[in-house]
Amino acid sequence: MNRQFYLENAQSICVTLEAVFPRNVVRRKFTCHISLGYLGMEFGSPIKNIIRTAAEAAGFDRVGIAAVASNVDRERFKDWIDAGHAGEMHYLEARDESGELKRADPRASFPWARSVIVCAINYNTAQPYSTEVRDSKRGWISRYAWSRDDYHDAVLRKLREVEAQIRAALPSEHDLQTRCYVDTGPVVERVHARLAGIGWVGKNTCIINQQIGSWLFLGVILTSLDLTPDSPAADRCGNCTRCIDACPTDAIIAPYQLDASRCISYLTIEKRGAIPEEFREGIGRHVFGCDICQDVCPWNRRAPATIVEEFHPREGLVNPALEWLALMGQEEFREKFRGSPVRRTKLSGLRRNAVIAIGNSKDASFIPLLQRLVHDDDEVVAESASWSLHRLNGVTE
Repeated sequence: MNRQFYLENAQSICVTLEAVFPRNVVRRKFTCHISLGYLGMEFGSPIKNIIRTAAEAAGFDRVGIAAVASNVDRERFKDWIDAGHAGEMHYLEARDESGELKRADPRASFPWARSVIVCAINYNTAQPYSTEVRDSKRGWISRYAWSRDDYHDAVLRKLREVEAQIRAALPSEHDLQTRCYVDTGPVVERVHARLAGIGWVGKNTCIINQQIGSWLFLGVILTSLDLTPDSPAADRCGNCTRCIDACPTDAIIAPYQLDASRCISYLTIEKRGAIPEEFREGIGRHVFGCDICQDVCPWNRRAPATIVEEFHPREGLVNPALEWLALMGQEEFREKFRGSPVRRTKLSGLRRNAVIAIGNSKDASFIPLLQRLVHDDDEVVAESASWSLHRLNGVTE
């Protein structure tokens, strides 16, 4: 046979192969033991073909295989944490019994992990970008949070479908171990997405795919299968610094380095209590998350719109009215954002953000509303309203 092959897994089955020799030699059939589809051939191993087919059937746009992250990647994550760039996101600092960061190495939690299957799905929609919206009475909810279903749930369902197809392809006695995660597990998804060839890590620290841009949800399947990894994608940011230049709070402190504690997404979603005044003006009219560094990215100019129904916008979430959000009550919040990522900021955080956005609107018609809100029962909302009222009074003077 003129095809080379090698085994990626000791699990084997008995199969019959037909070898084709030169024309002067007859064809022969022979029986041998080979690994069950973890047979790496020049046209790709069967198990990887199964994974790719399953991912496509589940609706993913890209899938790749990565080995568990290298020491270099782990050290970068540790340095990022040690520098305080995670802000108050203490869950990222979770450590194992030996004191190692769990997210720095999935094997700290799952010693059996050998490979990471990374799946990506486009969530872009046809609505305008945040940089194109000028209505002073409306705020901005990040594009990913418009969806009808919480993306964690929607992507996890699709990952489960891929996981099930992998299990179905293996013999029942195979001791396969897997774990599926969407932003919730001890793994840094974008590091493995880069290693799996999904895209490169841009200067804004988002994964960017050359064909479909950076509007991507990532899901991972940790597996005990020792699969041949795909090749990392080449970095195509070049000399471009548009994301760095456009960031209103200077959160991208250097190419490929994000100080999350300065990021509008962090400030409007993860930050509890009052937002530091030094960042309030930069927040603009963002009330949940921020898309600016992706909006200005040249690789998103031709980003396709998703056809996935779950990611189409809910009514009222694209450019929501700021007054509506600032006056929202608990029951309406619970009902409107049921099953939505927006729940993470909680009602107090959403109202705080809306009030700060009002202060950045330069719209004096909001002054009567702010005069009411400075007496709000929520102290954080009241303090934010006082700051915003001062700003708008300055507009009228």
